[in-house]
Amino acid sequence: MDLKNRPIWLFPAIAAILAGVAAVAILTFSPGAGTGANTTGAAPVRMSGQADIGGPFTLVDHTGRTVTEETFAGRPTLIYFGFTYCPDICPTSLQVMAAALDRLTPEQRAQFQPLLITVDPERDTPEALAAYVQSPAFPDNLLGLTGSEEQIREAARAYRVYYARVEDDGTLAEYTMDHSSLIYLMGRNGDFVEVFPHQATPDQIASRLQQFLETNPA
Repeated sequence: MDLKNRPIWLFPAIAAILAGVAAVAILTFSPGAGTGANTTGAAPVRMSGQADIGGPFTLVDHTGRTVTEETFAGRPTLIYFGFTYCPDICPTSLQVMAAALDRLTPEQRAQFQPLLITVDPERDTPEALAAYVQSPAFPDNLLGLTGSEEQIREAARAYRVYYARVEDDGTLAEYTMDHSSLIYLMGRNGDFVEVFPHQATPDQIASRLQQFLETNPA
């Protein structure tokens, strides 16, 4: 794998970022995490602790509107970092997100705002994202967000997201993107609530979303 185009700032931080996010994911999904064992298959509730994930951002959605974290104040968000040229991981994660939301009632589902933040702003223009998010397999109200290289870098830093460009001369795409594959649940005030790893099932995610709404009513 060609590493020459990986952002320099990522190298000293990758291990710490992935270890920290992995620890949160393990706490959330491991049987026995918290105060007692969970054998039901539902995602356990975090008992204590708060990860330093999330923060201010300024991006552009797929309609061309400038948005910040304040745009979504009052609504919990489900955030995924990916890109439209992603061959399988991103579509799979967005389909899992959609399936989890489909397990909620219409009233519950309407409270959540799903977001796709690109890690490939060079190709993922608002127009490209607008076409991509229309897939019937994705959440109905999915918003695609893009921005400048610096804006995307700042958002990724805030959410402890790893990403890097990898040259791929053997394909028409010319390059692809390595990136972490996680779904973040953020609260009504933009505070971090939960991170769902790639292997999380729709049932696990839906269960946790319902728990969140029960303890955090609108």
